[in-house]
Amino acid sequence: MSEYLPEAVRKGLEDARLAMLRRSSRLCIHDGDRVHRILRLWDGGFALDARGAPRLRGHVDLYDGARHIYTCLVVTSHEAGDEQVYDFKWSTAVADRPAADFVRAEEPPKALIPRLT
Repeated sequence: MSEYLPEAVRKGLEDARLAMLRRSSRLCIHDGDRVHRILRLWDGGFALDARGAPRLRGHVDLYDGARHIYTCLVVTSHEAGDEQVYDFKWSTAVADRPAADFVRAEEPPKALIPRLT
């Protein structure tokens, strides 16, 4: 059906689709001081809007709103249609608490009974 639509209508529909993706996504990439909205995210990478997308390479941080969720190393990118597609060399989830050098119990005790001495 899209082949029967005038070019201006197709461009308007595509612009509206991209604007909806930008508004609905809270995911963003922080590259130093610059912030870029993510259109799509998958296990091996992510995609940004091709208009105004930088040629990222190296370390970036991935956020969901204000919450830092991944630290990533971006190695390659290519343009696919209206998206700039980036691939991860590695991505590591950011922990919300410090690493422990011991095994944590499945369910810690609710309260400890004091020792009578």
